[in-house]
Amino acid sequence: VQLQASGGGSVQAGGSLGLSCAGSGITLRPYHMGWFRQRPGQERELVAAISRSFAEHYDTDSVKGRFTISRDNAKNTVYLQMNSLKPEDTAVYYCAADLGGQIVSTRQQDYDYWGQGTLVTVSS
Repeated sequence: VQLQASGGGSVQAGGSLGLSCAGSGITLRPYHMGWFRQRPGQERELVAAISRSFAEHYDTDSVKGRFTISRDNAKNTVYLQMNSLKPEDTAVYYCAADLGGQIVSTRQQDYDYWGQGTLVTVSS
């Protein structure tokens, strides 16, 4: 089972990046999916999640209106579109899959599988 995160890179403030998380050896359809990030010197935090029924949840006020999570079950892939990026968005971004519960969880310990992380660097 693998979650392959990709799409990270370096961008200037105000720019955009799109992250992808593809499942390998796992069908993502029944999973709630989350994007977490770990900023330098900080703990990992949930950024956005999408339920198996496509309900979106944004856990951080700072990303609301700028980030959009989506999923394409036919492609077995989850996306995070990040617009109007700020230097404080600099982090390693991780995707994760949670099979349990009726609604998305904000707790890292509830997620069963994790991707390897992709680095996003936003310069001012």
